Order: sequence, then C-alpha cells, then structure tokens
Amino acid sequence: MKHLFKYNWQIREEWILLLEQLDSEELMKERVGGVGSFLRTIFHIVDVEYSWVCAMMGKPVEDPDFADYQTLEAVRELSKQYHNEIADYINNWTGDQDHDQVIVPWSGETMALGEIVRHVVAHEIHHIGQLSVWARELGIKPVDPNFIHRNLLS
Repeated sequence: MKHLFKYNWQIREEWILLLEQLDSEELMKERVGGVGSFLRTIFHIVDVEYSWVCAMMGKPVEDPDFADYQTLEAVRELSKQYHNEIADYINNWTGDQDHDQVIVPWSGETMALGEIVRHVVAHEIHHIGQLSVWARELGIKPVDPNFIHRNLLS
C-alpha cells in the first residue's frame, strides 16, 4: 500500500505545481462535478486522507476549515504538515493489520483497517480524475497519472 500512497503524494505535488499557473479566481471558481473547485478539491483530498489515517491510528481527527486555506500555498503547507504526521504509519504498513478493526469517530462504524487504507488510496485517485477533466476544459494538459516510470518501487 505504501507505494500507492507514494504515488498519490507525488501526483498531488505535481498537481499543485501545475495549478500554480492559475490565478486565485480560476482556482476558486465553482465547477461542475467533484467538490466544486480546483482548490477545494486539493484541500478535500488532503483533509480526507489525514482524517482516515488518524482514525486508523486512533488519533483525534482534526477538522480544518477550508476558509483558513484559501491559497494553493496554504493547502500545500497543510498537506506537508499532515504528510509528516502520517508518513511513518503508512510507510510501515505491512498488510498484517488488514483485518484489525477501528471505530470511525465521525460515523461510529467499526471498519477493517485494510478496507480503510484502500479506500483512502482510491479516494484521491478518483478526485485526481476530476482535476484532469477541469484542466482539459481550460486547455491545460493534466498531470500524467501513470504509475509506470515513477520509480516508486525503489
């Protein structure tokens, strides 16, 4: 699983770099689909990943307010902050925990860690697809989503 998280982290940073060419109005413009805008989507990806991994680790789940992250740089910094907190956990994932159970704080449901970790990976990939659609609508070539040639297994 750690390779797929590394993939997501790499793709996320590439998207942030690509989106730097847009002005704040374009970043915040409400669009059809997804969670509404480029910036809100990146924020949502970061927030959801962190929330789920905190739940997996049994840590309290923060609920950052999007109003406090109105620039791409602010969202990038939040992503880095959260990454530093969860990377060790993800990098030490062995799969032995797949059937361990955790109570998800926001729903009260009991779920298997293996199901959650796979959901987190798929969640980001899903939203990256939406970013690609919006970029193409603006005539921007999206980030290459290929796993191959990224040297993620080394």
